[in-house]
Amino acid sequence: MSNSKFFNILGVELNLDEVVRAIYDFVKLKPQRKYKIIIGTDSSARNEVALITAITIWRVGNGGIHFWTKSEVMKFHGLRERIYKEAIQSITLAQELRGRLKDALGDEFFWDDQIHIDVGRVGPTKELIDTVVGMAKGYGFHVEIKPNAFGASTVADRHT
Repeated sequence: MSNSKFFNILGVELNLDEVVRAIYDFVKLKPQRKYKIIIGTDSSARNEVALITAITIWRVGNGGIHFWTKSEVMKFHGLRERIYKEAIQSITLAQELRGRLKDALGDEFFWDDQIHIDVGRVGPTKELIDTVVGMAKGYGFHVEIKPNAFGASTVADRHT
Protein backbone atom coordinates (compact mmCIF):
# COMPACT_ATOMS: atom_id res chain seq x y z
CA MET A 1 0.00 0.00 0.00
CA SER A 2 2.94 2.33 0.56
CA ASN A 3 3.45 2.63 -3.21
CA SER A 4 -0.23 3.26 -3.94
CA LYS A 5 -1.57 6.47 -5.43
CA PHE A 6 -4.06 8.23 -3.18
CA PHE A 7 -6.42 11.05 -4.04
CA ASN A 8 -8.00 13.78 -1.96
CA ILE A 9 -11.51 15.16 -2.41
CA LEU A 10 -10.24 17.52 -5.14
CA GLY A 11 -8.70 14.63 -7.09
CA VAL A 12 -5.12 15.66 -6.31
CA GLU A 13 -2.79 12.66 -6.41
CA LEU A 14 -0.74 11.95 -3.28
CA ASN A 15 1.57 9.22 -2.07
CA LEU A 16 1.13 7.71 1.40
CA ASP A 17 3.76 10.00 2.96
CA GLU A 18 1.82 13.01 1.66
CA VAL A 19 -1.44 11.58 3.04
CA VAL A 20 0.21 11.16 6.46
CA ARG A 21 1.45 14.77 6.26
CA ALA A 22 -2.05 16.01 5.37
CA ILE A 23 -3.51 14.08 8.32
CA TYR A 24 -0.80 15.50 10.57
CA ASP A 25 -1.60 19.04 9.43
CA PHE A 26 -5.35 18.48 9.90
CA VAL A 27 -4.90 17.16 13.45
CA LYS A 28 -2.39 19.85 14.45
CA LEU A 29 -4.90 22.58 13.50
CA LYS A 30 -7.07 21.50 16.44
CA PRO A 31 -5.03 19.05 18.53
CA GLN A 32 -7.40 19.29 21.51
CA ARG A 33 -10.25 17.69 19.53
CA LYS A 34 -11.04 13.98 19.39
CA TYR A 35 -10.32 12.18 16.11
CA LYS A 36 -11.39 8.90 14.57
CA ILE A 37 -9.40 7.33 11.77
CA ILE A 38 -11.64 5.10 9.68
CA ILE A 39 -10.52 2.73 6.93
CA GLY A 40 -13.05 1.10 4.65
CA THR A 41 -12.94 -0.73 1.34
CA ASP A 42 -15.69 -1.21 -1.21
CA SER A 43 -16.07 -2.66 -4.68
CA SER A 44 -18.86 -3.06 -7.15
CA ALA A 45 -20.69 -6.38 -7.28
CA ARG A 46 -19.03 -7.84 -10.35
CA ASN A 47 -16.49 -10.60 -10.94
CA GLU A 48 -13.74 -8.26 -12.17
CA VAL A 49 -13.40 -5.08 -10.11
CA ALA A 50 -11.01 -2.62 -8.56
CA LEU A 51 -11.16 -2.19 -4.80
CA ILE A 52 -11.54 1.34 -3.47
CA THR A 53 -10.05 1.90 -0.03
CA ALA A 54 -10.83 5.14 1.80
CA ILE A 55 -9.12 6.77 4.76
CA THR A 56 -11.47 9.07 6.66
CA ILE A 57 -10.17 11.39 9.36
CA TRP A 58 -13.17 12.50 11.35
CA ARG A 59 -12.76 15.40 13.73
CA VAL A 60 -15.65 14.35 15.94
CA GLY A 61 -18.31 17.04 15.95
CA ASN A 62 -16.39 19.20 13.48
CA GLY A 63 -16.09 17.64 10.02
CA GLY A 64 -13.35 15.63 8.48
CA ILE A 65 -11.25 14.83 5.43
CA HIS A 66 -10.78 11.71 3.39
CA PHE A 67 -8.40 10.13 0.89
CA TRP A 68 -8.87 7.12 -1.33
CA THR A 69 -6.91 4.70 -3.43
CA LYS A 70 -7.89 2.28 -6.17
CA SER A 71 -6.37 -1.17 -6.64
CA GLU A 72 -5.67 -2.79 -9.95
CA VAL A 73 -8.60 -4.69 -11.43
CA MET A 74 -8.92 -8.14 -9.86
CA LYS A 75 -10.99 -11.16 -10.71
CA PHE A 76 -13.11 -12.72 -7.97
CA HIS A 77 -14.85 -16.07 -8.03
CA GLY A 78 -17.56 -15.18 -5.56
CA LEU A 79 -18.84 -12.85 -2.89
CA ARG A 80 -16.86 -14.49 -0.07
CA GLU A 81 -13.54 -13.97 -1.86
CA ARG A 82 -14.37 -10.34 -2.68
CA ILE A 83 -15.45 -9.48 0.89
CA TYR A 84 -12.37 -11.17 2.38
CA LYS A 85 -10.11 -9.21 0.04
CA GLU A 86 -11.89 -5.95 0.95
CA ALA A 87 -11.33 -6.66 4.66
CA ILE A 88 -7.66 -7.60 4.15
CA GLN A 89 -7.09 -4.46 2.07
CA SER A 90 -8.51 -2.28 4.87
CA ILE A 91 -6.55 -4.06 7.60
CA THR A 92 -3.28 -3.81 5.65
CA LEU A 93 -3.63 -0.08 5.05
CA ALA A 94 -4.79 0.56 8.63
CA GLN A 95 -1.74 -1.22 10.04
CA GLU A 96 0.63 0.78 7.89
CA LEU A 97 -1.14 4.04 8.60
CA ARG A 98 -1.25 3.35 12.35
CA GLY A 99 2.54 3.00 12.48
CA ARG A 100 3.22 6.07 10.34
CA LEU A 101 0.80 8.26 12.32
CA LYS A 102 2.35 7.11 15.59
CA ASP A 103 5.76 8.16 14.24
CA ALA A 104 4.43 11.50 12.95
CA LEU A 105 2.15 12.49 15.83
CA GLY A 106 3.79 10.71 18.75
CA ASP A 107 2.43 8.48 21.46
CA GLU A 108 0.37 11.28 23.01
CA PHE A 109 -1.96 11.28 20.00
CA PHE A 110 -4.63 8.75 20.80
CA TRP A 111 -6.77 7.84 17.85
CA ASP A 112 -9.79 5.66 17.64
CA ASP A 113 -8.87 3.48 14.68
CA GLN A 114 -11.72 1.70 13.00
CA ILE A 115 -12.20 -0.72 10.15
CA HIS A 116 -15.54 -0.39 8.39
CA ILE A 117 -16.51 -3.58 6.59
CA ASP A 118 -19.20 -3.67 3.93
CA VAL A 119 -21.20 -6.55 5.41
CA GLY A 120 -24.50 -6.53 7.25
CA ARG A 121 -26.99 -8.64 9.15
CA VAL A 122 -29.42 -8.46 6.21
CA GLY A 123 -28.55 -9.94 2.83
CA PRO A 124 -26.00 -12.38 1.47
CA THR A 125 -23.02 -11.04 3.48
CA LYS A 126 -24.53 -11.91 6.89
CA GLU A 127 -22.80 -15.31 6.95
CA LEU A 128 -19.40 -13.61 6.51
CA ILE A 129 -19.68 -11.23 9.47
CA ASP A 130 -17.99 -13.37 12.15
CA THR A 131 -14.98 -14.16 9.99
CA VAL A 132 -14.18 -10.67 8.69
CA VAL A 133 -14.95 -8.95 12.00
CA GLY A 134 -12.73 -11.48 13.76
CA MET A 135 -9.89 -10.82 11.31
CA ALA A 136 -9.95 -7.06 11.98
CA LYS A 137 -10.39 -7.42 15.74
CA GLY A 138 -7.44 -9.82 15.75
CA TYR A 139 -5.27 -6.88 14.66
CA GLY A 140 -6.66 -4.69 17.44
CA PHE A 141 -9.11 -2.61 15.41
CA HIS A 142 -12.59 -1.56 16.35
CA VAL A 143 -14.97 -2.84 13.65
CA GLU A 144 -18.22 -1.44 12.30
CA ILE A 145 -20.56 -3.22 9.90
CA LYS A 146 -23.64 -2.00 8.04
CA PRO A 147 -25.55 0.14 8.73
CA ASN A 148 -22.75 1.88 10.70
CA ALA A 149 -19.91 1.11 8.27
CA PHE A 150 -20.02 4.45 6.46
CA GLY A 151 -16.27 4.35 5.76
CA ALA A 152 -16.91 1.49 3.33
CA SER A 153 -20.56 1.81 2.33
CA THR A 154 -20.57 5.60 1.83
CA VAL A 155 -17.06 7.11 1.60
CA ALA A 156 -15.32 4.35 -0.40
CA ASP A 157 -18.51 3.58 -2.31
CA ARG A 158 -18.67 7.10 -3.76
CA HIS A 159 -15.45 6.35 -5.69
CA THR A 160 -16.42 2.90 -7.06
